[in-house]
Amino acid sequence: MDEKQNGEDQAGKKSGSVPKVRWDDSNMQTSYANVANVTSSREEVTFFFGTNRTWNASDKEFTILLSDRLILNPYAAKRLSRLLNAVLKEYESRYGTLEIDKREQQQAT
Repeated sequence: MDEKQNGEDQAGKKSGSVPKVRWDDSNMQTSYANVANVTSSREEVTFFFGTNRTWNASDKEFTILLSDRLILNPYAAKRLSRLLNAVLKEYESRYGTLEIDKREQQQAT
């Protein structure tokens, strides 16, 4: 059995195994957002995050306080999209479906 494990380890090294990623959060900052928007160009995808502090939902106009902007190249944005889809699929399997259009459906009836 020792030989097999050693052989597998050698095969992993020869086949170009994936390097270990170390996440350094020593300079990380945390922000809260309950609103997000996205724009894009050929070279980048830009995410805007902010907070809606409107207390009265019947207001005809309200201001979103933008706090953060994240700019990614399209490849990183696509990887982020896949990660978000996987996380939300797992979340909904645990806690139930998130209905983000529920308010629009209620207003239509």
